[in-house]
Amino acid sequence: MVGDGDGGGGRSRPRVRSASREPSVHQLRLFRVLAEELHFGRAAQQLFLSQQALSQQIRALENRLNVDLLRRSSRQVELTPAGQALIPTARESVAAMTRLQELAAAYSRETRGHLRIGAIGGEAFMPYVTAILTELSARHPGITVEIRSVNFVDQVYVLPRGEVDAAFLRPPLPPGLRSLQLPTEPRVACLPADDPLVAQVPLTLAQLSDRVVVDVPIPELRQWWDFWTVNPRPDGSAVRYGPVAGDMDALLSAVARGQAIAFLPAEARRDYSRRGVAYVDVVDLPLSTAALAWLPGRDNPALAALLQAARAVVRRDGQGDAPPV
Repeated sequence: MVGDGDGGGGRSRPRVRSASREPSVHQLRLFRVLAEELHFGRAAQQLFLSQQALSQQIRALENRLNVDLLRRSSRQVELTPAGQALIPTARESVAAMTRLQELAAAYSRETRGHLRIGAIGGEAFMPYVTAILTELSARHPGITVEIRSVNFVDQVYVLPRGEVDAAFLRPPLPPGLRSLQLPTEPRVACLPADDPLVAQVPLTLAQLSDRVVVDVPIPELRQWWDFWTVNPRPDGSAVRYGPVAGDMDALLSAVARGQAIAFLPAEARRDYSRRGVAYVDVVDLPLSTAALAWLPGRDNPALAALLQAARAVVRRDGQGDAPPV
């Protein structure tokens, strides 16, 4: 190979000890490129350096290592035995430092922020919510999370008003929201514990046709509540609504006092065990699907991180990566 004619000759020169005996990663990177090219001109061009500057850096590296790495002549550059032995370690050192810098850069770009997340009913305690928040914390420890309880009426307003950044809700959702589908589960009927039908499980909707059902307080919830109460019923009959409840405590109180019945996700058996209330299976009740909802158009890196974590959990747990709606 033709060298740069740096005048080094083939003989070793007396070394001037460097104040620091440790080579820099920059010097190792230059040595790696020169060892591949074995030509000062080509290596210097690739490194955007002058040949003189490259030669000086290689000399400094040799001084720090106290060993000749190259044999130089006016026509040829060759690795010495020491250079051949050291080049694999030099490559590993450069690669390790590159990985270190990439990792540090990733942490320097780490998303930080505070998320206010709403949760209706007992959603905050559902396994998928725990999994999503755990995934978010692992990916972005700089994001803090505040969980806010959302009652029946709140779900209509909390996102449009900006009171929360996202919410774990039960569809059908208020208009204008986007959502990521989460797990699906059965629904159950919530009856007074002394209702005679409790002893006849499982039930059908037809057996519950004469029961009054708890109602909700505002018209904006009508579509949502008609879905949950299966109104109209499969035979076309309309549900008879009774006492109004704006949250779970009021709903369960009305049921326990024998004023009405209600329909809830099957997890209510565990989350809302109450004296005077019984949960029974109904064979023809439609399933319920949970959702993570947010308002589109918000530039919020922490929210984007939450959605990425949620999609990762959905894919990992085999729930299917349903597209947002």
